[in-house]
Amino acid sequence: MKATTPSLPGPGSTQEALDEILKMGAKKLLIQAIEAEVAAYIDAHKDQLDEHGHRLVVRNGLGKKRSLDTGVGRLEIMQPRVDDRRDGHRFSSKILPPYLRRTKKLEDLIPWLYLRGISTGDFSECLQQLTGDSSASLSPTSVVRLKESWIQECDAWSRRSLEDKRYVYFWVDGVHFNIRLEEDRQCILVIMGATEDGHKELIAVHDGFRESADSWREILIDLRERGLVDPPALAVGDGALGFWKALAEVYPQTRGQRCWVHKTANVLNKLPKRKQEAAKAALHQIWMADTRDDAHQAFDRFVAKYEAKYSSAVECLDKDRDELLAFYDFPAQHWKHLRTTNPIESLFATVRLRHRRTKGSGSRAACFAMVFKLAEAASRTWRRLRGYKLVRDVIRGVQFKDGIKVEDAA
Repeated sequence: MKATTPSLPGPGSTQEALDEILKMGAKKLLIQAIEAEVAAYIDAHKDQLDEHGHRLVVRNGLGKKRSLDTGVGRLEIMQPRVDDRRDGHRFSSKILPPYLRRTKKLEDLIPWLYLRGISTGDFSECLQQLTGDSSASLSPTSVVRLKESWIQECDAWSRRSLEDKRYVYFWVDGVHFNIRLEEDRQCILVIMGATEDGHKELIAVHDGFRESADSWREILIDLRERGLVDPPALAVGDGALGFWKALAEVYPQTRGQRCWVHKTANVLNKLPKRKQEAAKAALHQIWMADTRDDAHQAFDRFVAKYEAKYSSAVECLDKDRDELLAFYDFPAQHWKHLRTTNPIESLFATVRLRHRRTKGSGSRAACFAMVFKLAEAASRTWRRLRGYKLVRDVIRGVQFKDGIKVEDAA
């Protein structure tokens, strides 16, 4: 699914971002919830048979199309029909009962379904707001079915063809989560990319074994086998990832850019607190320099100032000098996107928040399903690359020096 690109929410624009999620996901999620409710109802009565051994409660196609006025406009819904032949019994959806024509507080419902819907308790709370009925809820069985549908959706997405895709940049990261029922923490490996027209897309979400080179290699080989033959021009990530070893094997032409946020944190951790503020300012002068030469000069000043007393901090910085300055060979308009892994960090700020809200998932599968749905929802607010028209120049191999086309500089 190709992500759309509304602007990221700034002051006063949070509602616009939520509206975009509502428009993209309302109908799909409502249908998923209703299907899970119907499946749970039928399954609960599967043992009730007539004299011929036929089930008394079965599904019976789809009902007539009905309109539902919501906070995002009118939705056309066709609900599943249930044939309940037991005396005095009739199925009625508690999610969308027959009388409901207008939702209540739907603006709150859909973000919760996207961002908190994994939890059984959260589903009940959301559905009460939808129907206005304090008894409305999805049973635990229904929630499990809905989770399973998300896992299946993620599995299908993870096997989609990439033959028509070309990404100029990768951003990569590994995010760890606590699993309540397991001792080991789960590591979700994520790759997002920038397309030929400058849009950011989620490329891969993988349940990996820590951040090992083997796990990353498995992801990259899978991407290549599904059609992503052309390598990205640049990949941005933390220097500690096993990703870099795997990248050199699968896409050896791709250059690496180390994330300045991670590097700054790593360097400062090797300095006493009283020195950190000044050191941070000195590091800022490096990656904010106008040219590579200016950056090298700022680099050398840092080394000269701290090498004698804090050699471990200097070694941590200097060993990745070339990879930290790779962005100077790409358009200056793209630098703000390329110097850090902020695109992924911003995504997982929401994921971590909601994960803490539910106090961790009970299983790896539930955690993975939640991360996928949160990432999918967040991707719809990703901002297009600044200077996106220059992406095609990067793909064509146009040379840039200090962010400017060499032909223009001449």
